[in-house]
Amino acid sequence: MSRSQEPLPRRSLVILMADDDAEDRLLLRDALAESSAAHDLRFVHDGEELLDYLGGCGKFAEQPAPRPDLIVLDLNMPRKDGREVLPEIKGDAAWRRIPLVVLTTSRARDDIDFAYDLGVNSYFCKPSTYRQLIALTGMLCQYWCEFAELPSGE
Repeated sequence: MSRSQEPLPRRSLVILMADDDAEDRLLLRDALAESSAAHDLRFVHDGEELLDYLGGCGKFAEQPAPRPDLIVLDLNMPRKDGREVLPEIKGDAAWRRIPLVVLTTSRARDDIDFAYDLGVNSYFCKPSTYRQLIALTGMLCQYWCEFAELPSGE
């Protein structure tokens, strides 16, 4: 590999995960800690809270949260699910370039096609074992931290 093709130095990311399942959030936090460098992992519980986070509204109005470098989105959430929030994120000029990865239990072809039609960067089904989750988070972090060129935060 020539010098120009070497991976970029590992950088820390602000990762925003939208998932209502407390156990899934804890497992992802632990797997991320085991598989990669320290990242600023933040959680929201549903699509409404995700939009509030991105827009600096609701509980995020007083102290705006940092712009995420990567959004990890579950499709199955209460109040406003991932299927409802995805068109809003990808339809907003300020948010559409934030890389977005779907991590969900749905293997439905309609959900997969819908997500890719709206411009998600990847679609993953939640792994069935913790070892697989560690491998998945390690691969995601390596890709987004070392190899991918991220868009500007504008």
